[in-house]
Amino acid sequence: MRIGIDFGTTRIVVAAADRGNYPLVNFETPDGRIHDWFPSVVAVSKSKRLYGWSALDKQGSSDWTIVRSLKRLLNGAGPSSEIEIAGERFTVQQLLTEMMQTLNRELVESSTLRTTRYEKLEAVLGVPANANSNQRFLTQEIARNAGFVVLGLLNEPTAAAVEFAYRHGGDRRSRLKGGLLVYDLGGGTFDVTLVEFRNSEYWIVASDGISEFGGDDFDEILALHALATAGRPAANEDSLSPSEWYLLFDECREKKESLHVNSRKIAIDLDRVRKSWGEVSLGVDIFYERCRELIERSRKVSEDLMASQPGGAIDTLYLTGGGSELPPVARVLRETFGRKVKRSSYMRSATAIGLAIQAEGHAKVALRDQFLKHFGVWREADQGENIVFDLIFRRGTPLPAKSEAPLRVSRSYRPAHNVGHFRYLECTRLDLNGQPEGEIARWDEIRVAFDPALSTLPSLSETTVLRYLPPDAQQIEEEYTCDANGSVKVRIVDHLTGQRQEYPLGKWSKK
Repeated sequence: MRIGIDFGTTRIVVAAADRGNYPLVNFETPDGRIHDWFPSVVAVSKSKRLYGWSALDKQGSSDWTIVRSLKRLLNGAGPSSEIEIAGERFTVQQLLTEMMQTLNRELVESSTLRTTRYEKLEAVLGVPANANSNQRFLTQEIARNAGFVVLGLLNEPTAAAVEFAYRHGGDRRSRLKGGLLVYDLGGGTFDVTLVEFRNSEYWIVASDGISEFGGDDFDEILALHALATAGRPAANEDSLSPSEWYLLFDECREKKESLHVNSRKIAIDLDRVRKSWGEVSLGVDIFYERCRELIERSRKVSEDLMASQPGGAIDTLYLTGGGSELPPVARVLRETFGRKVKRSSYMRSATAIGLAIQAEGHAKVALRDQFLKHFGVWREADQGENIVFDLIFRRGTPLPAKSEAPLRVSRSYRPAHNVGHFRYLECTRLDLNGQPEGEIARWDEIRVAFDPALSTLPSLSETTVLRYLPPDAQQIEEEYTCDANGSVKVRIVDHLTGQRQEYPLGKWSKK
């Protein structure tokens, strides 16, 4: 059984691939209700942990602490990264793996997916377009450890573009004079991606985003506004327990999602948070105005992305993601893009449907993604006097298709130090000298013994890096490969000793 999994910040949405149809999977909750999503939450009580619907059942219980928006924990996390909940410490990987295991079980036992526990669930997973290699690698590992067969990863806006092409057919694509700009505002992340259709292929021309901006931020704005209006200042956050904060945010999320263009008031039930607090009524105009600064940030990112493309023009700006449902989002974008703004008919599920289409392998056109940031490594220069950036994969380099060989880049040299200390990074821009600037993120840091006398040491973390005169025959070769999912590996070979070491590049790399 092949499926697409949109691992959202507040909701996980699953679509099935069923002989050219891509229905959403519905889940039956313990109380008999039906929903087309699975909640991305965990409830913790000492050593006990519950996920999804079982976690939501513990709302309001003083013995349980509920944490929502688990996807945001992936930003910058590795398997050893920890989070503290109610005095207990857990690794991020442990929590997310257990949640995906619960999802797997619910898909088999309590959903409309026609499968059995003996049938493997093969999935294409969505990731934010601006996710780095760390987040991509960890997303795959979590799903595999939870029992899914991972067919691949696909950027969420790209999946929405696949869904757009499926809904509108080849005639619409052939009439596109410019590109398709996918504006994807979810619960916790924002991505904007320019897609062009060329010769029966999707080309991901450019992408940008804001890693921590989404519907969760609108919920927080509404929650703090409600407390202030009710005369209960949020500055004294200790006045609310973690459970009460969860209930407040959940109440605000539900009321926010019920808004439409004709809404004038929002009634927030603070009794749900704490008895005797009553209800507070808020004008939507004030709430929308407080959200505008965030929405303007996303508009500027979208405008800057288009300005960075020579002769950039779009035929359609396609809105997807639950956060895009907030009425002022489309209003602000229409101020800039006019009638080109088109809301998806499946705002919260377009990504999952696109992932299912890709999982089935029946997409009408091939996908051509690309490096969205420059990737390289720091190296010494001028006899150790300077450090320079060696660009390995340039931003905009197309990734290989699924059927193509990985990208390969090699470096060969005689070592100048006893230990090779490799510090990898990615950046959004390069200056005139080819050095990184703009947003810079560290990918990884690894050490390799070049002096054969150090090769038996269990760890090089405490070894001082010193100048080293290598034998004449010693030659080091680095080979970098990148697959269709954007995952980068490096193989380092010492041709004198024959030693070969391979590292997947992420913050937790091991031999």
